[in-house]
Amino acid sequence: MSQLLEGKTALILGIANKWSLAFAIAQAFRREGAKLILTYQGERLKRSVEDLAGELGEPRVLECDVTKDDDLAQLTESLEGGRLDAVVHSIAFANREDLERPFVETSRAGYLLAQEVSSYSMVAVARAAAPLMTGGGAMITLTYLGSTRVLTNYNVMGVAKAALEASVRYLASELGPRGIRVNAISAGPVKTASARGIRDFSKILQVVGEHAPLRRNTDPAEVADAAVFLASDLGRGVTGDVMFVDAGFHIMGL
Repeated sequence: MSQLLEGKTALILGIANKWSLAFAIAQAFRREGAKLILTYQGERLKRSVEDLAGELGEPRVLECDVTKDDDLAQLTESLEGGRLDAVVHSIAFANREDLERPFVETSRAGYLLAQEVSSYSMVAVARAAAPLMTGGGAMITLTYLGSTRVLTNYNVMGVAKAALEASVRYLASELGPRGIRVNAISAGPVKTASARGIRDFSKILQVVGEHAPLRRNTDPAEVADAAVFLASDLGRGVTGDVMFVDAGFHIMGL
């Protein structure tokens, strides 16, 4: 066992079920010796996250709705006196109808909702967590190729991910003097619960599997290992970056 994260404490936001990338990252972090803190958003997810915590060594579980400033302030208060070394932001949402209809028909409310939950929440989480990262550390979020390329049916989420990646760069610049690194992982398509909200997602998996240089789709464990690298001292010189873990698909011109 390499124990790359031994002695480090990681806050992971966004675990919803065992198929989520956040859960794969939590498993990898635990394997590498990190102490975990998990959050859930709303009573509907409380039992699910608590059950998953049982598979992760019973870490501390806290409620936090990232769209509520009071919840974020409470999160900071709950963790005061401790130290965070890593934060994983794995949160995104858009209305199903805004993913199914043409982008030009995106509602104002739907656009703002996708931005608030999928992009601004990273800024809000960084503001809440940074005071606890007294020894520096790493913040990591998850993005997707639809941020820079037009991918059919990704629509408003692609625009939100573009804003998220820009936020990563600005946060990296501002938090760098405090020893806090901020990066994004652009994972290839993975069969998660949220991915099922994208119409014709199975076709996306097929295309990627056929055309990616490695001729296969992304394994969640590969994304998790990349997160371990970024959170560990091995990634100490990397910040403001988008790391692709997509079997190389992003380099292809289709």
